Amino acid sequence: MNLFRKKSIQDLVLESQQKSGLKKALGALDLTMLGIGAIIGTGIFVLTGVAAANYAGPALVVSFIVSGLACAFAALVYAEFASMVPVAGSAYTYSYAALGELFAWIIGWDLMLEYALASSTVAIGWSGYFVKLLQGFGINFPVWAIKSSSEGGLLNIPALVITLLIIWLLSMGVKESARVNNIIVFVKLIAVVVFIVVAVWYVKPANWQPFMPFGWKGVFGGAAIVFFAYIGFDSVSTAAEEVKNPQRDLPIGIIASLIVCTVLYIVVAAILTGAVPYTQLNVSAPVALALQLIGQNWAAGLISLGAIGGITTVLLVMLYGQTRVFYAMSRDGLLPKVFSDIHPKHKTPFKSTWLTGIVVAVVAAATPIGIVAEMVNIGTLAAFTMVSIAVIVLRRSQPDVPRAFRCPAVPVVPLLAAGFCVFLMFQLPLATWIRFIVWLVLGFIIYFLYGYKHSKLNAANKPGALKAAK
Repeated sequence: MNLFRKKSIQDLVLESQQKSGLKKALGALDLTMLGIGAIIGTGIFVLTGVAAANYAGPALVVSFIVSGLACAFAALVYAEFASMVPVAGSAYTYSYAALGELFAWIIGWDLMLEYALASSTVAIGWSGYFVKLLQGFGINFPVWAIKSSSEGGLLNIPALVITLLIIWLLSMGVKESARVNNIIVFVKLIAVVVFIVVAVWYVKPANWQPFMPFGWKGVFGGAAIVFFAYIGFDSVSTAAEEVKNPQRDLPIGIIASLIVCTVLYIVVAAILTGAVPYTQLNVSAPVALALQLIGQNWAAGLISLGAIGGITTVLLVMLYGQTRVFYAMSRDGLLPKVFSDIHPKHKTPFKSTWLTGIVVAVVAAATPIGIVAEMVNIGTLAAFTMVSIAVIVLRRSQPDVPRAFRCPAVPVVPLLAAGFCVFLMFQLPLATWIRFIVWLVLGFIIYFLYGYKHSKLNAANKPGALKAAK
């Protein structure tokens, strides 16, 4: 059994140029906004409070720096791959070229945790802010309609509805989706800047004492939690086949979006814990709460609106990324053909988009947010680790392949990326590891029952395939 058969980079690029039915419509600004749209959302508007109150305290700033370093090293790795292999599929495609089919499948399966489950998490977070905003206008939903059955309700209907609306938009076309994303990203950046400008005058240095109430263990635990806040910069690379000049624009989009978001995260974390004692931040809307506590209710309302917009763009980009990974895996034969069918008018993987969206909507409507978020983190960290190893392998095995962007200090930077990611994985609870292992076992079963047999490389290597090709 040839579990480690590889696709050549030349074949990957040629296939994407000849067989891709996707429309090339995105530039560097679109990609940067796509990255910011994916990164700034649930992490900064929701998880900052939980991480400060239960893990890091005022040292949340350090937690963001630790997670940011892990992502910075990984971003440099992704930028090299994206410039070298401008093909849909992101980490899955890179691993197919560097490590072989089995590793590619594992990463593709892990990316479902990052994109599909992240979409469910984000939809649940969106629902929380939406319900809170409507309550401010005296509109109250019954509990059964806003919570899952395990939380005392029936279905989270707002989460279900927003997911289906985003899926409809994505199915209409990538340029239309990018245009909506750019507008909403602008709105949420204004909301973040408003918080910084308003709240900075209410910072009390006494609130930063004790700075590290839970010790370094709390800081690293907080880093593992807020890592969710950075997830999304890699989704830029899933857009490779819809970019006008991918070799130049993909690295710009990946690195620029991460730099902007990291700076904003560190500033917001410092001001948030300085304006309000960290013990009061264990709520679902900590940024809005902080503004209310300092008497700036007008700004709190704007933040809630910005949070809803921000979380909407995260949902859009995560669902977009998942459908493009499915598209690449299906084109390789590892998933059924329905996932790579392109709509003749909209030039999108229409059927895949709706199938993915319906599953995500159901999970969001019926699952508590905590379990889903931890699974997203461990799946993403695993994918980042394998991509970091893959760039070292390709530097040695194919050193002469053109690279429009080169990751500096290889193998040091990729090893640092992998090391940070593995370290953060071990900060997650044992229950999350158990669920992750079960998820991987399920993935192996599906691969050996379907993916291995239907792989295009498997078909190409069968006796008689070469003769038939002639």
